[in-house]
Amino acid sequence: MMLAARRLLGLGAFILSTACITFVGCVGDRSGSEPEVARPEDIRSFSTLYKTNCSACHGENGKNGAAISLSNPVYLAVAGEDHLRDVIAKGVPNALMPPFARSAGGMLTDQQVTILAQGMIHAWGKPNLLATQNAPPYSSTLPGDAARGQQAFATFCARCHGPTGEGNMADAKRTSGKIGSIVDPSYLALISDQYLRSNIIAGRPDQGMPDWRSDANVPPTRASHIVRIRNAPLLFIAEKDEPCRSRSHDTERADSPKQSSHDD
Repeated sequence: MMLAARRLLGLGAFILSTACITFVGCVGDRSGSEPEVARPEDIRSFSTLYKTNCSACHGENGKNGAAISLSNPVYLAVAGEDHLRDVIAKGVPNALMPPFARSAGGMLTDQQVTILAQGMIHAWGKPNLLATQNAPPYSSTLPGDAARGQQAFATFCARCHGPTGEGNMADAKRTSGKIGSIVDPSYLALISDQYLRSNIIAGRPDQGMPDWRSDANVPPTRASHIVRIRNAPLLFIAEKDEPCRSRSHDTERADSPKQSSHDD
């Protein structure tokens, strides 16, 4: 009996010690383990926020994406931080750009929206880039002139987009192949007038499209406007004899997809 009791006691001690070692190994000192993952609302890194929320459409480093190039310093100078913040927060109605602010149904805090807007300006903008250029305002409510726009299109746009806007073969300097149609109903259904205006003014340097200074050469005392003729074969740029006004931040269907099919 004594021998059996000793064996039973020894077995119990072994089981208890094994359980203690296992417990200490599981819940003991974790100082060397991986750091805890930050809560989504606590992320303050521009690069992390951009990669998570923007890069899928606007491309890595703000270019070569389906949507407008956000690393284009001309676009950033014309749009400005206030507009960027507004579009990030509220999105673009009737387009592919969703709202990201919590107040509009998104997942980002107001601080994170500001970090994104300011981060784009600081990372990719060029201070005073257009200080002496008197650039066309970001948006406008003035009506366009389709007849004059057709003349401007034939002069400055048709060589790449084709005489009727149906697209054209790329020149030898481009590597992306045929330039797509800008009158395709499917394309027009995805984008806004403001998106087209933004591209006409700021260009698409990631795709070889020049901005208004080197292509359309809009006189500094005139504002450049666009008119979408949805039932006509062409989209026209129109120039009005109106002085360039200060940048407007009204929501004229802000930005939308890119020529290859996306937004801003």
